[in-house]
Order: sequence, then C-alpha cells, then structure tokens
Amino acid sequence: AKPKPSVAAAPSREDVDSTFVYSYHEFTEKYADLVEEFMSMREFSRSKEFLMKHGTVLLQEHASNYLLLASLEDEMNGQRDKMKQTAKQCQIISNITELAKSWGTHPGNVIIPFFQRMEQREFLQGFLSGVEAFIQKIISRAVTKKMEIDAQRKSGVTADGVDLNEVPREQRLGPGGLDPLEVIETLPVEMQEAFESREIDRLRDVLMNMDPKDAEYHMKRCVDSGLWKTEA
Repeated sequence: AKPKPSVAAAPSREDVDSTFVYSYHEFTEKYADLVEEFMSMREFSRSKEFLMKHGTVLLQEHASNYLLLASLEDEMNGQRDKMKQTAKQCQIISNITELAKSWGTHPGNVIIPFFQRMEQREFLQGFLSGVEAFIQKIISRAVTKKMEIDAQRKSGVTADGVDLNEVPREQRLGPGGLDPLEVIETLPVEMQEAFESREIDRLRDVLMNMDPKDAEYHMKRCVDSGLWKTEA
C-alpha cells in the first residue's frame, strides 16, 4: 500500500504576515498562562532563565500591560503581597525595555546585561526603589479606580439594590453640580454602553471617533456629574 501523503498544517497569520501583531485579547488568550508563570517567580535567576527562553512573548507591550492590570486587580482585591510580587515582575520587564530603548537595541539583547546589573548593589537599590514607587502608584490608582466604579454606579442600581432614582437629587450631584442620572441620559448611546461596560479602551475608542468638541463637551459633563473621576 502506498503511504498516505502528509498534509501540511495551515500557516498561521504570523507565518503569512511578518508584521502581524496580536490584539491584547488574542495575546491573553494565547499567553496568559505563560505570563502568570513569570509573575510568580521570586528569584532573579529564574526570571532571567525564563526571559531568555520566552522573551519574544514576555517583552511585548501586551505582556507589560497584562502585568500592570494584574497588579491593579490584586490590590483592588485586597491581595497586597501578591500585588507587590507582580509589581516587581512588571518592573523587570519595564526596566529591560527602557534600557533597550536607551541603548537602541532589541529588548532581548538586554536581558543578560540587566541581570548582571542587579548583582551590583547600586543598581539593585535603584531597581528596588523604583519597584516601591510603582507599588505606591498602584495603591493610589486602586483607590481612584474604586471611586470611579462607585461613581459609575450612580447611573443605575447600586450593588446593594438601592435605586439612585429614589435618592434626593441634591445628594446625587457631582463635583460640578450636575446630576449623573440626567447626564447619562444625554450621552450618545455608544458612550452609555462604554460606561456600562466599564472598559476604558472602549470609551477611548468612542471618544476618538467623535467630533473633538462633542467629546470634550460630554466628558466635561461626565466629570462634573461624578460619572468620571479625574486623577490628581
């Protein structure tokens, strides 16, 4: 009997198009487990070996964003120790990519030099100071994010079932004196849906597609009503 001809696997998008870039959603679907494994590594030696093996994935911007969001989520969930560990790993990636930019080279070429620097007391202390500063930013951002979520809940029924329509209007007013229930009803449907989804990227996309004057007008009303909290 003649051997059956082998069937070649269909080429991936990466194979067909060298400029192909994953969306953030696609990246997390494919590589979340890998990033999570890196997040848990406490020793520099393990992180170095892992980056040498998986740097093409972990040194992507999506990986850095994943670590940043994971740090924020950990803090918001009251997991301070886990947040600090994730923040450290996030800063390893950030420091490597920033060093690569300053040297004008690919981040993969900076992995070994970065960890060699970590063996020097001066550079290690500088790195740890940077990690601590980043941790404080995460803590502050978590507080702000919770305030944003609370403000967004003013557009409907709160988690404990209290209908804000039943709250006296003067108690609902935001910092600019506007009523969030009135403002939410005047927003374009796309903005209302973006607020409801609580996805910052989605809201940003909606604003980018609007006339700049309209976008500015609606966002100012959102801030004045407390639907949106501006960072200090």
